[in-house]
Formats: sequence, structure tokens, C-alpha cells
Amino acid sequence: MRNRRALTAGMVTLVTLVAFEAVAVTAAMPTVARALDGVALYGLAFGGALATSVVGMVLAGAWCDRAGPAGPMVAGVALFCLGLLVAGLAPHMAVLVAGRLVQGFAGGLVNVALFVVVGRAYPAAEHPRVFSALSAAWVLPAVAGPVVAGVIVEYLGWRWVFLLVVALAVPSALLVWPRVRDVPGAEGAAGVPLRRLSWALGAAGGAGLLYLGGQDLSPRGLLCLAAGLVAVPLCGARLLPPGALAARRGLPAVVLLRGLAGAAFVQADVFIPLLLTRERGLSPALAGLTVTVGALFWSTGSWVQARAAQRLSDAARLRLGAAAIAAGVLSAMAVVFAAIPVVAVVAGWSAGGFGMGLVSPATAALVLRYSTPARQGVNSSALQVGDALLTTTALAIGGSLFAALVGRGPVAYLAAFAVALLPALAGVGIAGRTFGGSGRTTPLVTLAGERAGAGRG
Repeated sequence: MRNRRALTAGMVTLVTLVAFEAVAVTAAMPTVARALDGVALYGLAFGGALATSVVGMVLAGAWCDRAGPAGPMVAGVALFCLGLLVAGLAPHMAVLVAGRLVQGFAGGLVNVALFVVVGRAYPAAEHPRVFSALSAAWVLPAVAGPVVAGVIVEYLGWRWVFLLVVALAVPSALLVWPRVRDVPGAEGAAGVPLRRLSWALGAAGGAGLLYLGGQDLSPRGLLCLAAGLVAVPLCGARLLPPGALAARRGLPAVVLLRGLAGAAFVQADVFIPLLLTRERGLSPALAGLTVTVGALFWSTGSWVQARAAQRLSDAARLRLGAAAIAAGVLSAMAVVFAAIPVVAVVAGWSAGGFGMGLVSPATAALVLRYSTPARQGVNSSALQVGDALLTTTALAIGGSLFAALVGRGPVAYLAAFAVALLPALAGVGIAGRTFGGSGRTTPLVTLAGERAGAGRG
């Protein structure tokens, strides 16, 4: 028990550091783009990292299953530090983007390794609590990250947003290493088929095209967008459990639900501050409070779901979470109209964050419950790949619609929020399909889900 507490503390510290880097870089990137004259590559600095993370996730899944999570964890932290150094010392924006691509790949390795550590180092009854703790690790960075990043940029310079994280990353990894190195691989686990890596590269390339096309409504940009909309589902479907896009019962529906919830939440989270600053006249700091409120209630929802397992069925918690996200999006759509007070979206986005707190840790725990030891890495990878690709697709479509309609007043915002509402409502509909019918996972359903997941090479 004491060793597990120390391991939990180490993982939470590592996730907090990664979260701070993500939040701080987001806050500092406008300054970076101006300093390096790289506004044209601004979107790629974010979208490229998300795209390469897909490749890291796929590689880490089979690597963890075959040899344990220690290798991917060490490689991920080392590459993460390398990417930070490249970005922090970059003389040109293109070099900084290269560093971000390395960071994204490294993040995919680390995230999947953490999932496998939870699956193999903790009993199943503790999985919801551990994932709740990992979700909570994002709260402090979400609240303090922008302020700290602003202070660093103002007094030390933007490069230190990257370089200071390197100094903290190694000690954080050392907290985890003594307890991760002894977590074994699983008998009978397969390696990474080259075909699967090829699909991962195709999905990553498609995600990159979506980001490029979503930033540009020229014929060239629209061509990139169309190519990405073909490549992401075509290649991404091969990285998910069979039947995921059709919400087949069990593991496939769990993976799809997680991706739909993430896509809905992030899409709305991006456009709410824009709406409040441009149309309601709020300062960026006040508008950003909605993002902070969402993060705080995400943590609250995680805490509640970890302790409500005996009072609510898993299906009920997932359905409630998806419905809460949809309610949050609807509050944002309402505030598009001037007659609705801003406080409505603050209250609504509290519900949205709470909903993500219910859905995110619960789906992570369910994936482990559906997986034999030999499939924990691959299935955890599928969960995160689905989340990344669906979120990328929603942002690209929502951003493109907004850009095309931006001169038409409320219509542009309504279109952007509609792109968030549709996956949230779909999540409500498929929550019950994450199980065999009763709302609680039975051994038979677990076996069926595992067999379905094992069918993809």
C-alpha cells in the first residue's frame, strides 16, 4: 500500500508537470510566434504535436504489453526533454515546431505507459480513484499556468517556459522510476506490426492536414481539409477496436464515447472565451475564468465518480456525464444571444466540466476492465488515439465553419457550438452500449469486449 501511494504521488507529479507545460505553452505561444516571425506555423505548433502523439500512442501500446511500461516511460521522458530543449533554443519557428513534434510523440509514449502502470500495479477496485487523481493533476496548472507563464515570459523570456520544465522533468521521472521498472510485460503479447504503424502514420498525417486546412480557407487549405477528413477515419479506424465507429457494445463503445466526450468538451472550451471577449466585451482574464471553472469542476466530477461507483451504475455515470457536457454546450449557445446573461455560461460550463470528470476517468478504468494483461497497452492506446483524432476532427470542422461564417454574427458561433453539441448528444445515446445490457460489466461481457479488441492487428 505504501509503495502504491508513493507511485501515485510520482505519477501525479509527472502529469502535473506535463499539464503545466501544455497550459503554459498555450499562453506563451502568441509571444513566441511574434518573436520568431512564425505566425503562419502557429496552428502547426499545436496540431503537429497532437498528430505525432498518435504515433507515440500506437508504438507505446504494443511496447508496454510486450516489455512493460518502463521502456516507453524512460524513452518518453527523455524525448520530452529533448523536444523542450529544441523548442526553447529554437532560432526559427520551424525549429520550434520540430521540437513540438518530438514533444507530441513523447507525450503519446508517456500517457499510454501511465495507463498500463495503473492496470498492472493497482488492483481493479482502485483504478477509478487513481484515474481521478491523475485527472485532478490538471487543475493547478489550469488555474495557475497562464499566470505563471505570463510572469516567466515577462521577466525571463519565452524560452524559459520550455527550459524550466526540463529542469523539473527529470526529478519527477525519478520519483516514478523505482516503482515502474519492476512492472513486467505480459505473456503472449505481440509486437507492433508494421501495418499498424503505417496506419498510425497515416492518421497522424491526416490530423496534421486537418489543422492546416482548418486554418486556411483558400483552395489549397480546403484541399488539405478534404484530404484530412478522408485520411483520419480511414486510417484511424484501423487503430481502434473493431466496431468502434459503429458503437458496438463493450470496448468499442467505450472508446467511441471517450472520443466523443473529449471532442465536444474541447471544441466548446476553445470557442467560449472567444465569444465572451469578442461579443460580450470581457477581458481575456475574465473570459478565461470559464476555462478555469471547467477545469475545477472536471476535478470535482472525477472525485465524485471515484466514490459513486457503489451508488450509480457505470452506464448511468457515463450517461449523466455526457448529458452534463451537452448542457454546458447548450448554455454557450444560449449566451450567443445578448439577452442571456454571461453567468449562464459560467454555470453551464461548470456542468460541462463536471461531466468530463465523470466520463474521462470512468472510461479509462473500463478499458482496463475489458482488457487482459496482454492487451492493456493496445487498448489504452486505442482509447487515447480515438480521443485525439475525434478532437482534431471536431476542431478542424468547427474552426472552418466559424471562419466561413464569421461575418454573419451569431450564426458563426452557433455553428461552432453545434459541432460540439452533436458528439455530446451522441455520447448520451451510446452510453448504455458500453455494457452488455444491465449497466454493469460482467465477465461474459468483458470477455466479449476483449475478443473484439484482439481482432485488430
